[in-house]
Amino acid sequence: MEIFSSYNLIIELSAIVIISFWFNGISKKTNIPSVLMLIVLGIILQYVLKYFEPTLPEFDSSLEVLGTIGLIMIVLEAALELELKKEKLWPIIKSMAIALIGLVGSAWVAALIIYQFTPEMTMQSAWLYATPLSILSSAIIIPSVGGLTAAKKEFHIYESTFSDIMGIMMFYFLTGGLDPSQDAGVAGFAGNIVLTIIIAVVASYGIILIFQRIKSQAKLFLLIAVLLLLYAIGKKMHLSSLIIILIFGLIVKNINLFFPGKTAIFLDNNKMKQIYHELHIITLETAFVIRTFFFVIFGLSIAIASLFSLNVAIISILIILSIYAIRFLLLRLFFGKDILPQLFIAPRGLITVLLFYAIPAQAKVESFESGVLLFVIIATSLIMTWAMIKDKRKMNTLLDEIDKEVLARNQAEDALRESTEEASESVITENPETWEIGDNEETSGQDNNETIEPPETPDTNPNDQQDRNYEG
Repeated sequence: MEIFSSYNLIIELSAIVIISFWFNGISKKTNIPSVLMLIVLGIILQYVLKYFEPTLPEFDSSLEVLGTIGLIMIVLEAALELELKKEKLWPIIKSMAIALIGLVGSAWVAALIIYQFTPEMTMQSAWLYATPLSILSSAIIIPSVGGLTAAKKEFHIYESTFSDIMGIMMFYFLTGGLDPSQDAGVAGFAGNIVLTIIIAVVASYGIILIFQRIKSQAKLFLLIAVLLLLYAIGKKMHLSSLIIILIFGLIVKNINLFFPGKTAIFLDNNKMKQIYHELHIITLETAFVIRTFFFVIFGLSIAIASLFSLNVAIISILIILSIYAIRFLLLRLFFGKDILPQLFIAPRGLITVLLFYAIPAQAKVESFESGVLLFVIIATSLIMTWAMIKDKRKMNTLLDEIDKEVLARNQAEDALRESTEEASESVITENPETWEIGDNEETSGQDNNETIEPPETPDTNPNDQQDRNYEG
């Protein structure tokens, strides 16, 4: 395939990264998610490539690898921005509760819809298909909420991160139920989480203490490799590996909290600041590149024709309505009336695609149309885009009103100041006698405001007086 030759491939991949960077700039100005633009780019490339190569290669394995690495980088990037403080305990608990209830509630309703409208679908398989569609996409949310207030931005970071982690845990808990020999039940699942947390804490402390002592400058990718290794080994052991990544990021971000008192002697603060700074940059850059190729390849692999199925439209619309109905109830319960634009920031994305391709073969149902996946992802992204643009316009309108009020106040103050000055000048002009002495008044002992008349000059010339003195 000439189009996939080495140099052509380098040109194509480089062009995609450059275009993705341009999409990020457009996203910041318009609030259109760059992920949505990347999917559209992939769909366009699908038709362009089919013009040159009628048969395209399979991308399933590439999507799985890219999705896993991208997920790790996105969760690590989010964890490196989360501060653990007493005043943030309630927002964290609230975000976790909303993420958990929203995940379970949305999955339950979506499972009922899928079971009802899909022939040959069992309820167990319906839950597996519904779970990916119920998980928020931190890959879309985190880059998109930068323009919101600090509290709302923080809420979305917490909520989407918890939704990712708990959604993956729920998915693999459900897949474990397919094999009775591996199904340990709720007690075994809880024990699995506790074991994962213990391993995560021990591994995080070990990595930090070791990497402080490494003198080589090229150690960040070594650190990333260690985290990927821990994640993969954890998955082989059927652990909730994403918790390892989350806890490591939280410890690095809040290092002084996890090394209190005398234990701080084990820390080299300068090196830890350097590790944190460099790790934050490398995760940000890596997440950007991985996210770029993942969604472009996803666009290359989807079948557009499936969107035009009536059954796909009915299932997708019902699922979307249930998502926002459940979200509305939760946000009103926890936040009251201030629920915009949070209500509509509920896109599906990377995790949805990744887990959809991870559904075990024994649970797959051929009659389920994958167009539902694409329909829900695109629709929720477009709804979020509309909400963010509307919120941005509202904010700009509010700022314009504030600017107008400030301008009007300044103009009023200027007008008042000018009128005061004009009044003072008119008083001085109309009453000059207040500044001069009358004709018959003495000059001695007068106030400073009075003008003093100069003494009359003698008619004689001083030189004449001098001549008289000499004559005398």
